[in-house]
Amino acid sequence: MKLIKFTQFSLRDLLVSVAPTVLLIAGACALAYWIIDPTPPRTVKLSTGQENSAYENIGKRYAQVMAKYGIKVVLQQSQGSQDNLQRLNKGETDFAFVQSGSTNEAEAERTGLVSLGSLFTEPVWLFMREKKAVTSLTHLKGKKINLGPEGSGVPRLFRQVLQINGVEPKDITASDLENTPATVELLEGRIDALVFAAAPDDPLIQMLLMTPGIKLFNFTQAEAYTRRLPFLTHVTLPRGIVDLGRDLPSRDYHLIAPTATLVARDDLHPALMELFVQAASSIHSGAGWFQQQGQFPSPRYTEIPVAHEAAKFYKDGPPFLERYMPFWLANLFDRLWVVVLASGALILPLSKVVPPIYVWRIRSRVYRWYGQLRAVEQGVDEGKPRDELLHRLDQIEERVNRLTVPLSFADEFYGLRNHIEFVRNKLRTNT
Repeated sequence: MKLIKFTQFSLRDLLVSVAPTVLLIAGACALAYWIIDPTPPRTVKLSTGQENSAYENIGKRYAQVMAKYGIKVVLQQSQGSQDNLQRLNKGETDFAFVQSGSTNEAEAERTGLVSLGSLFTEPVWLFMREKKAVTSLTHLKGKKINLGPEGSGVPRLFRQVLQINGVEPKDITASDLENTPATVELLEGRIDALVFAAAPDDPLIQMLLMTPGIKLFNFTQAEAYTRRLPFLTHVTLPRGIVDLGRDLPSRDYHLIAPTATLVARDDLHPALMELFVQAASSIHSGAGWFQQQGQFPSPRYTEIPVAHEAAKFYKDGPPFLERYMPFWLANLFDRLWVVVLASGALILPLSKVVPPIYVWRIRSRVYRWYGQLRAVEQGVDEGKPRDELLHRLDQIEERVNRLTVPLSFADEFYGLRNHIEFVRNKLRTNT
C-alpha cells in the first residue's frame, strides 16, 4: 500500500484559490490604468502664425523646450488667431496661439477649448507713411489700409476699433495681404497704412520702428478703448526703448493691446497641458517692453476658461514630484495613485475570501469520495454481489490513499478512512 503523503500546505490549491482574486485585481488595475492614461502622446501639433511672425518664432522655442521631454512638436503655419481657432474647433491641431477677443466664454465652452494662460500682450501697431498726417482714426477714411488675412484675427479686431470711432468698413479701402508683402507695399507707397497685432520682438515690427519715413500711430485715447473693449489693455511704448542711442522712438507712444493666449482642446492628455504650461513659464516669464518680470504667463486677460492643470500650476507651481524626479517618472507616480487605491479597495475584502476557498478545495478533495462510498453502501441494501462491492471499496481506498492532504486537514482524511472501514465491516457482517 502506498504511504499516505501529508504536506504543510497545498501550493497548487493555494494558487487556484488565489487566482480569481489576482485576476480580478489585475483587471481592475488595468481598467484604472486605461482610464487615467498615464503616458501622454509623444507627438503634438502647435498652430502658430504667418512666416517670420512672432507666433512662429515663439512656436520654435516651444518645440525646443518640449524636445527635452522627448515630445516632438509639429509646427503648423497659419494666417493667425482666427485660423488657429478654427483648427482647434475642427480638431486639426492640439495647441494654438489665439488673441484675446477672438471668441467668448460661452463659445469656448461649447467647442471644448481651454486656456493654458495668457502669454504676452500683442499691441495693435498702426504704421503709416510719415507724410500722411493722421492724428485720429477718423482720418483714415478714404485711405488704403492693409488689415491682414481674415484668419489672422486682426481684421476683426481693427474693424471693432474703427466702428467705435464711427468709421465703417466701406469708408476705407482694405487689403488682406500677409505681413511681409504688406510691409513691402507700404515701403513702396502703394498703400497708406498697415495694421499688425504682434509682440514687439516680431522682426517686421522691429524693422518698421527703425525705418525712416514710417510713422507709428499714437493711440492717445488708449484708456478709453480698454473701457469700450474689455479684452484690450493699455500699454506704453517708452521713449528710447528701440534704440537709446538714436532716441527711438523720440517720445512715449500709447498703444492698445489684446493678449496672446495658449489655447488647447479640453480632451488632451493632462500631462501635456502641464508640460506646456511649464514651458510657457520658462519662455514668457521674463521682463519685456510691455511687461514686468513674472507678469506672464497668467490665468488673467483671457475670456477662455482656464484649464484645471493650468490653474493648479499658477496657484501651487510645478507638481511636488516633478521638483525631484524626471517628468515621465513623476507623472507616472502622480497618476498611478488611482491604481493603488483600486488595488487596495479590492485586496482588503478579497483577501478574506481566499482562505475559505482554500479550505473548501482541500475538504472537497476528501468529501467527494463520500458519494462513491454511499453508492457502495446502497449496493449492500440492494443485494448486489459482495465480492463486487468489496472490489469497488478496495479501489476507493487505494485512490484515497494516494491523496496529498495538508496536515491541518488530517482529521478529515482519517475520518474518511474510518468510514471506508465501517462500510467494509458492514459488507462482511451481511454475508
